[in-house]
Amino acid sequence: MVFSSIVLIILFSFLRKKLKTIIPFPEWDHYFQIGLYISIGLLLAQVLTPKVVRPYIVLISFGFLFGLFYFLFTRKQFKPILYVIYALLPVTAISFVESITKLISPAFYTKWENVFDTAGVFGFIWLGAIFIYTNKQVKALEKERLKSIEQEKELKLTTALKAELEIQVNERTADLTAQKKQLEQTLQDLTNTQKQLIQSEKMASLGELTAGIAHEIQNPLNFVNNFSEVSTELVDEMNEEIARGNTTEAAAIAKDLKENLEKINHHGKRAGDIVKGMLQHSRKSGGVKEPTDINALADEYLRLAYHGLRAKDKNFNATMKTDFDVNIGDINIVPQDIGKVILNLITNAFYAITTPRPSTPRPPKGGVLKDSENDDRAVSAGINSNEKYEPIVWVTTKLISPPSGGTGVGGRRVLISVRDNGGGIPQSILDKIFQPFFTTKPTGQGTGLGLSLSYDIVKAHGGELKVETKESQGSEFIIILPG
Repeated sequence: MVFSSIVLIILFSFLRKKLKTIIPFPEWDHYFQIGLYISIGLLLAQVLTPKVVRPYIVLISFGFLFGLFYFLFTRKQFKPILYVIYALLPVTAISFVESITKLISPAFYTKWENVFDTAGVFGFIWLGAIFIYTNKQVKALEKERLKSIEQEKELKLTTALKAELEIQVNERTADLTAQKKQLEQTLQDLTNTQKQLIQSEKMASLGELTAGIAHEIQNPLNFVNNFSEVSTELVDEMNEEIARGNTTEAAAIAKDLKENLEKINHHGKRAGDIVKGMLQHSRKSGGVKEPTDINALADEYLRLAYHGLRAKDKNFNATMKTDFDVNIGDINIVPQDIGKVILNLITNAFYAITTPRPSTPRPPKGGVLKDSENDDRAVSAGINSNEKYEPIVWVTTKLISPPSGGTGVGGRRVLISVRDNGGGIPQSILDKIFQPFFTTKPTGQGTGLGLSLSYDIVKAHGGELKVETKESQGSEFIIILPG
């Protein structure tokens, strides 16, 4: 019964000791200290209070413990100690279910007590295995680090001896060697910078996706919470009816309860699918193609891109229009890679419709055009200066007839189009947009690698990525893939 409180005390003590929070996280250290005192208080309450009250204190302890788990999972600074949560989660969940069962249905618990005991044993085995495995991993990493340092020392010593010998033989050779090293260092710096920029681009894409997922996952979670609350009330009503001997009404309530549980299961699976999609996006691609519904993929990333930008800027708003060809079916692609391409193009389209251009007669956030704007510019963009500008992004898929000698299944080809009515791309830079590190965004907002990486991904799929644009009227990026 005191398991949850003991785990809380141990966990708070471990966090303060392992992370040394008093120095890097003084505020969290204060909260962890308070949490430790609360945990000790809960433990004393479970020991000293009457038996009737103890189960409810146990539930409070478990709620506090699961809340701590959630807090640690959602803070990046505590990522190094998440293995502790993974180790504790199974045995904690088993203990929680056991406590709930004891409280709600003692007879059921007595019948299945051996099963709970066995599950608890496996939970503790898992706990020990995780700690043993983690300890081995830490030792192995430390060994590799020391080996790397030793090799680095040996390499530096060898390089120094070689340089000294070269200096003694010929000063000119020494000068050339010094120049060579300088050039190699410059090349290494450029290579490291390139890797960092590529990683920055990937993380920016993942951040936008995560913000969208957070919004998407809230809907099924709301359903789960609501139906759970209703189900709790139904259980109370059913118990009352059973106590009265009204089995007919109890059976009707049980039927409603079953329907609620089915709905909870449905929305829980929906939330799981969203999380699975996020993990697939963040996971390094294995380059394995699989049959994929390109319409569902495009629709999902359109919504995630929109909600990601909405999470960053509450004033952002845009109209999204889709036209998906239902005759396409599944196509063989690497869904994580093509998903990143679609997400990048859609994000760029949203950026285009909310960014003012010198030749674009509209405010940056899609507001009403002012009378002072140049009417000629508005007419050239196809916009009446007395009308509101409506930022729109179109996402279209289409099965197109193959050219002679086309590739793909039966020569089929699939077109994916992302179009916007933004300011367009100037012709003077049109031939540079797919070049690495070229960007039109302000410093700090883009690395210039999004379109470059997208172009490489599409080419690797045997497809092509092209752009059509008119200044002040918008742009359209077109992906053509073998179907």
